[in-house]
Amino acid sequence: MPDATDAVETPTPRRKPKAPVTTIGGRTMKPSTLMMGYGYDPMLSEGSLKAPIFLTSTFAFESAAAGKRHFEGITGQRPGGAEGLVYSRFNGPNQEILEDRLAIWDGAEDALSFSSGMTAICILMLAYCSAGDVIVHSGPLYAASEGFVAKVLSRFGVTYVDFPAGATRAELDAVMEKAKAQAASSGGKVAMIYLESPGNPTNALVDVEAVRDARNAALDPAVTPIAIDNTFLGPLWQRPIDNGADIICYSLTKYVGGHSDLVAGSVSGAKRWMDPVRALRNTMGGIADPNTAWMLLRSLETVELRMERAGRNAEKVCAFLKQHPKVEGLGYLGMVDDPRQQDIYHRHCTGAGSTFSVFITGGEAECFRFLDSLKVAKLAVSLGGTETLASHPASMTHLSVPPARKAVLGITDNLVRISVGIEDPDDLIADFEQALAAV
Repeated sequence: MPDATDAVETPTPRRKPKAPVTTIGGRTMKPSTLMMGYGYDPMLSEGSLKAPIFLTSTFAFESAAAGKRHFEGITGQRPGGAEGLVYSRFNGPNQEILEDRLAIWDGAEDALSFSSGMTAICILMLAYCSAGDVIVHSGPLYAASEGFVAKVLSRFGVTYVDFPAGATRAELDAVMEKAKAQAASSGGKVAMIYLESPGNPTNALVDVEAVRDARNAALDPAVTPIAIDNTFLGPLWQRPIDNGADIICYSLTKYVGGHSDLVAGSVSGAKRWMDPVRALRNTMGGIADPNTAWMLLRSLETVELRMERAGRNAEKVCAFLKQHPKVEGLGYLGMVDDPRQQDIYHRHCTGAGSTFSVFITGGEAECFRFLDSLKVAKLAVSLGGTETLASHPASMTHLSVPPARKAVLGITDNLVRISVGIEDPDDLIADFEQALAAV
């Protein structure tokens, strides 16, 4: 061990190498490769192969002038944001490495991490909405997202116009005109178009390209961003930025986290769209904590493997369920019958996912018998984990949605939502078979 007289230079932890390597032999590396090291240099953290967990509330500045400059960036007095680490409500090494890697999956310029998916969504909407503004949104949405728009933002003078997930271009044109007129009458603007595709829990798809074209025809695309919750298919099976979305939202709790052992969220997009969200997050807090960010870095290394396995399992399970006499229908993207939904699927998606709805003959009582009889699948809300989960949206995640609204959105009493995990598919089929026998 060196004594106190030795001149020892302690390596300074940094969030990324100065020039991250993204190509090899003229080839741009795939996200699954970049997840193993992008944004982190082991030599700047004592040679640790994996990024340490930086459990600190604050960071020492190299000089007073540097501290001033960082705060000028944080407070917006200078464009560009902080140029270093400041305080853990604003940024941290684990969170910044995570955000760099999330942006890679979405093909985005920038990304922000949050303590939950709903924190991400709420801060996103608050960053763009003012009194008198209008939000346009698709339906169905996750109940908490829809409730935040209808019950919370409405208290501050923000209204909304909604449309069904499968709306055509002509229908979307009418929606945009209605929203524009509504905003004009209240002295505001159309602040955001917020989509969820596939919709929770029906798996209904939104035509993002048609939404983009309708927005561009009626509104200023520099003022009204298109945001989309990509939790059901992202980051592997859908990249909405390629189809015209500006902002991508996730519950990282689901497929990205993938082990049902953390809660987190994110938004990604061009820096110009992220800057207002970052500023509000800096004020309100809600950034993912260092340990959660570190766990997500672990999960991102296997997200492609897990999602591919779960997707193959879901395909086999749905082939069984489709022919079962006690199953009235499936909301599985790999077996869509509606021509409009088929068209959107083929243009927007690279896979059918592993979360779907199954309509059981009967109603709530029959669904409860099915759910209570499961042995391998777990009766729990959430999705995208390594284990198979099953729930009853009408009485659980979407209980707060008024009955008339549920009927419009197709959230019926005989709908069970299933998220298939990475177990053996034949064991899952056997489990569903014996549970359906109890109905």
